[in-house]
Amino acid sequence: MNDYQKEIADLDAQIEGLVEAEGDPKTIAELSMQVEILKAIYARAVDLLERGKNDQDLRYGLRIQGYGDWTLDNVYAFVYERAVELEPSAHRAFVGGIRNADFALMLNS
Repeated sequence: MNDYQKEIADLDAQIEGLVEAEGDPKTIAELSMQVEILKAIYARAVDLLERGKNDQDLRYGLRIQGYGDWTLDNVYAFVYERAVELEPSAHRAFVGGIRNADFALMLNS
């Protein structure tokens, strides 16, 4: 389990504990949105990482944009930063934007 998976698992456990304890619904909703966003970013970063293993252009694009070598940490940083630049809107649209964004294209543009 890497740090990103641990952070997501910890948030899931925190949410579960709050639900079981009948915690503040607003806090539960906020944490649930946060974990959903983190899961979407992580999934896209892992997908891009795998694609880049066989695509020298993607690895080059990451490097020239200042993110360094093709590692999970660097790819995640790229995806995270590009995700927060997406048009802020309703939560579902934001998560959908992360899921649908072409981060490979963003690397090569």
